[in-house]
Amino acid sequence: MNPVITLLTDFGTADYFVGAVKGAILSINPRAVIVDLTHEIPLQDIEAGAFTLLAAYQTFPAGTIHVGVVDPGVGSERRPIIVSANEQFFVGPDNGLFTYIYDRESSHRVVHVTSNRYFRPSVSSTFHGRDIFAPVAAALSNGVGLEEFGAEIDDTVRLSSLETPLRIIHIDRFGNCVTNITRDRLAKSLVINGQTISEFRRFYGDGDDESLFAIWGSAGFLEISVNGGSAAKVLSVKRGDEVSFT
Repeated sequence: MNPVITLLTDFGTADYFVGAVKGAILSINPRAVIVDLTHEIPLQDIEAGAFTLLAAYQTFPAGTIHVGVVDPGVGSERRPIIVSANEQFFVGPDNGLFTYIYDRESSHRVVHVTSNRYFRPSVSSTFHGRDIFAPVAAALSNGVGLEEFGAEIDDTVRLSSLETPLRIIHIDRFGNCVTNITRDRLAKSLVINGQTISEFRRFYGDGDDESLFAIWGSAGFLEISVNGGSAAKVLSVKRGDEVSFT
């Protein structure tokens, strides 16, 4: 099998950034299969990037290498890292982007990438996606062992835990509010911004009214939705707002 390398960034597609990252990978391993997870993460929004990785990574085969570049600290002292988890690799900055992978995959390992022989010859202080993360991912895809990149570490930067507090962790483009509630934690109803939601539906178009309802989303979390509308607007909520049970 040709190695699969995914890309997740906040670069958008108007500039040359995404193409340059792909070029850096292909110049080292032209056999690589490059998959765009998304390049539309909100600018510098590490938490949104972390959720998107969590929602997508388990659909990929063993050996996949995920490059995540949501990196407001590019050029600073923040560390480049490789995470090994679920028979896959995650390459990017040590800024919390891989927090939810750590939470989900308890047996993960993390290496601080210090072996600059795997970087591009000239490293820009503003484009580590092209000059560090892309060539490191390509080297991994060529079979370079994890231990060749640097020493293992156990003090990674982390966002708030995925499990607590109960909160909205993502709002998608349709206005569905994804909570961090899983099936093993559910009560009969929940309260968001003073409104109680106790109705559960099987799919988004189940029913013909515009009332709020709960639904199990494709990422495995409980979502709050409105048929044909935006639950986020109805509730006047944003990511991070707390949820409680009744």
